Amino acid sequence: MFVNIAGYRFVDLPDRDNLRAPFREKCTSLGLKGTILLSPNGINFFLAGTQESINDYVSFLEEDSRLTGIPMHITYSEYQPFRRMLVRLKKEIISLGMDEIRPVENEGNYINPSQFKTWLDEGKEVIVLDTRNDYELRVGSFENSIDLDIKSFREFPEAVKRLDYDKSTPVVMFCTGGIRCEKASMVMESQGWGEVYQIRGGVLGYFKEAGGAHWKGDCFVFDQRVSLDTELMEADHQMCFNCREPLSPDDLKSEKYSLEEYCPYCYERVVS
Repeated sequence: MFVNIAGYRFVDLPDRDNLRAPFREKCTSLGLKGTILLSPNGINFFLAGTQESINDYVSFLEEDSRLTGIPMHITYSEYQPFRRMLVRLKKEIISLGMDEIRPVENEGNYINPSQFKTWLDEGKEVIVLDTRNDYELRVGSFENSIDLDIKSFREFPEAVKRLDYDKSTPVVMFCTGGIRCEKASMVMESQGWGEVYQIRGGVLGYFKEAGGAHWKGDCFVFDQRVSLDTELMEADHQMCFNCREPLSPDDLKSEKYSLEEYCPYCYERVVS
């Protein structure tokens, strides 16, 4: 059984360049695979390995006082869901392209998953906003959530400008693990929205605390598992070998699907 962890923290790391080699050497020595992103404004990682190696990684991480106590999503898989170990230097740990949006200076407002579930149970007037990309939404989302129809998080600021709602209405936004909402909430507040919340821990945090209530489908994840169900176990989706789109069991039965050749989302482009 492989242990999968994912975590992030927005924090000033002016020594980012010097951190790359120690992280790479440590993770390689532990036999971990996955990706660590280091930027001047924080760290983002998603890794998999044995329980012992994960424990050693966390101990290494917390030798740096800036990186102690990072909340982590923990899931399990029967195989290694990553192909290699990468430590990358990035300008942003989640790319938005707006230098003025700095979560390290503004934590934002959170709502716990159980409280959000209560709001939905009670039918509270609230805008439920999915900040993820279009292919992620096809795998699953909250019932009656707003689809911004974006292919990249960089499109989020302009997409939000097109929302035709009273900006005094409470907004609850979500993404897979929470990192995109850290920036998305600041964007909305800068555009005049008065009451903006982000689900603490994102979709995975909601599954862990509140189960699958009010959720339809599964949750896309960025590794070879492709998707997790509401029990945080690998679901039935696969990924197109050609275009990397997530494919449902129905997609795999389509006449426009051929293993390692095309799927319903790239068929017209490939065949024509």
